[in-house]
Amino acid sequence: MTSVYAQGYRRVITALKKARKTRGITQAKLAEAPGRPQSFITKIEQGERRLDVVEFVHLARLVGLEPEEIMKGIG
Repeated sequence: MTSVYAQGYRRVITALKKARKTRGITQAKLAEAPGRPQSFITKIEQGERRLDVVEFVHLARLVGLEPEEIMKGIG
């Protein structure tokens, strides 16, 4: 990513991935909730696909995080 926001975005993805793993949720299981294939989560976690704000909020809550708390860490 070449955006000036790349570091902040990486922190968001790292927080989501860490929470998913800590809770023992597989990529496949997480992808089921929004009706997507496992590759959807894989691409997000590898930085190949960017999340929009609605997807971010939904995935954060699915892994037990409050979106607001994640956002505080990227300021």
